Amino acid sequence: MNIQPLLDYIKSLIDLTPKEEAFLESKVTYRKYLKGQYVIQQGDICKYECFVISGCTKTFYLDQEGQEHMVMFAIENWWTADMGSFISQTPADYNVQCLENTELILFAYDELEELYAEIPKLERLFRQIVERAFVASQKRIVRNFSLTAKERYLYFKNQYPQIEERIPQYLVASFLGITKEFLSKIKSQLAIEN
Repeated sequence: MNIQPLLDYIKSLIDLTPKEEAFLESKVTYRKYLKGQYVIQQGDICKYECFVISGCTKTFYLDQEGQEHMVMFAIENWWTADMGSFISQTPADYNVQCLENTELILFAYDELEELYAEIPKLERLFRQIVERAFVASQKRIVRNFSLTAKERYLYFKNQYPQIEERIPQYLVASFLGITKEFLSKIKSQLAIEN
């Protein structure tokens, strides 16, 4: 089980004793997913909060017409799940699907609660992670209201260059709330300007 990237991530934010590290290792699960596999599907209860060791996932909502609405992507050293479902243990609103062969560290709900009780500084760490994700989500909403499609694309391209290289353009377009044809026009326009 390769959990060293998770330990390195946590150690970059808080200090763990060898005993705490061993307890953490005993409470997580390592799993490999193939490209196209779902980590969670709409309607199922999200059983795990996931840390990405390698690979890339997409989180999306599938509407009644079968249209995907991209919510987020996750790559190495990022977290993914349907947090609302995970926290409340109710049916998921979102799907999480692997865009590449992906390795995840899974934190089951009950195991995470045990970790919080045994290592309180982990609860603080996870609270901070969720707070940052919430703020990023709010800022994305404001950008979607206040920026043009071109400005949103430039922000995405500058903020997440390592993601744009790895995912199909139609997914970038969905994330930005535009069509893939409009994204192509924006990219052509930018190529002419540069």
